[in-house]
Amino acid sequence: MIRLLLAALLAQAAAAHRPSDARAIDACALLADADIRAALGVAVKARRPGTEQARGLALSQCYLDTGTPRSVSVAVAGPPASGSAAITPRAFWRDQFHRSDERERERDAEARSIQGLGDEAFWSGTRVAGALYVLRGDAFIRISVGGIGAEAERIEKSRQLARAALANLR
Repeated sequence: MIRLLLAALLAQAAAAHRPSDARAIDACALLADADIRAALGVAVKARRPGTEQARGLALSQCYLDTGTPRSVSVAVAGPPASGSAAITPRAFWRDQFHRSDERERERDAEARSIQGLGDEAFWSGTRVAGALYVLRGDAFIRISVGGIGAEAERIEKSRQLARAALANLR
């Protein structure tokens, strides 16, 4: 009887120390310093991790500060924890980029399809700022590059960084 109780307590303690979601993805681990230097020509001075909840979706984020106006923000949404009531990244993606009502389709028209990345990719933004969203499997990433004035260059740098991030997304 004591052995059973001890085994149950040990199993409970092991579960308490286990991360709540072994599939959680660290956004700061998706881009190496060399990736930032290759894309932006500057070195990373600091990485600032964070998390955010967006309409039931958990996001891991990372702000990569270069000490210059050029910077990178990367976020990743992976599969929800087992048994979680959270929305899946694919469901969030469908809701964000493939809406069915007319008013929302007009807004979605602002998001431009980007070919050759992941399962599907979109650029959403203005001439001043924007972000590249890339879906692959059960996860998606968001890359935003700061400190670059021309939108075409921001898109190209974001594509380059997305390729590197996708290579590290498991």
